[in-house]
Amino acid sequence: MSIISKFALNQGMSQHVLVVYRHAVATIVMAPFAILFDRKVRPKMTFSVFVKILLLGLLEPTIDQNLYYTGMKYTTATFASAMCNILPAFAFLMAWALRLEEVKWKKVHSWAKVLGTIVTVGGAMLMTLIKGAILELPWSKGYDNQASTAAVTPHDTIKGAFMIGIGCLCWSCFIILQAITLKTYPAELSLTALICFMGTIEGSIFAVIMEKGNPSAWSIHFDSKLLAAVYSGVMCSGIAYYVQGVIMKAKGPVFVTAFNPLSMVIVTILGSFVLSEIMYLGRIIGALVIVTGLYLVLWGKSKDKSPLASSNDKEVVTTSEMGTTGESVGTSNQEFVAIDVTKVRPTE
Repeated sequence: MSIISKFALNQGMSQHVLVVYRHAVATIVMAPFAILFDRKVRPKMTFSVFVKILLLGLLEPTIDQNLYYTGMKYTTATFASAMCNILPAFAFLMAWALRLEEVKWKKVHSWAKVLGTIVTVGGAMLMTLIKGAILELPWSKGYDNQASTAAVTPHDTIKGAFMIGIGCLCWSCFIILQAITLKTYPAELSLTALICFMGTIEGSIFAVIMEKGNPSAWSIHFDSKLLAAVYSGVMCSGIAYYVQGVIMKAKGPVFVTAFNPLSMVIVTILGSFVLSEIMYLGRIIGALVIVTGLYLVLWGKSKDKSPLASSNDKEVVTTSEMGTTGESVGTSNQEFVAIDVTKVRPTE
């Protein structure tokens, strides 16, 4: 998505229009699946859930992506992806504060999650701030280095980094709110379609304001601009929102965001091939640090159980199925809720 979108932006596509088309495509693709497969499990829409969906559509599809694409326009695809690696730190702190993530300081795996998050963010900052020697790769050798960097001034880099940083904060809020919303609206396909639909409406309002007096910005043909809208809409909004929602219910929001740094490593490699972006030694070292931090987080997460999943493991049993001491007879780790059947009045 980063590579294709950066190429489309370089061709003059408006980032605000790209956001609108991206979520319009995602809505069209995901809505039929939501209608078909969620018809038996879709809960009733309440005012509280509607407000959450409205906010979800504003946080990531509208605010974050407009800031992300604008920041990418000022910098490079690799830089934008590297900056997004502060996401796990934001998500971890928010999830911890809201008790969506469990941290036991006496447990080694909890320290692994904390240390892995710090190492991951450190690796991202290493890739961003330290360049090191230029690596002369066969596919980029002889390429005019100034062609890919001349337009990126230090002022633009700072401006782009600030926009992407604020966008990542909104992205973290989106992921945490999505995890909370799934508790009361556990229909991942329907939630995805509704988020994309709200993102389309809210993004359209913002794009109309930003592109006022420039109707040509909305024109699209069978080129890289259409490819960017379709690919990012289907894969990175539609499918990605759905998949992260499914995994989030089982493993929690921190597990989902822990994989984000891997995107930057892939973008660095593809950016070198496709966009002939310069490869630096500092980015290679930073990528190795990121992978190390990622595996620390994953190891730590494999040793505990997400509060989101454990909250659904309650089982109701009667006192006749409990031991004489009030303890459960079985050896399961599930949480049992005892009901004294002698105090339950029979129905008429």
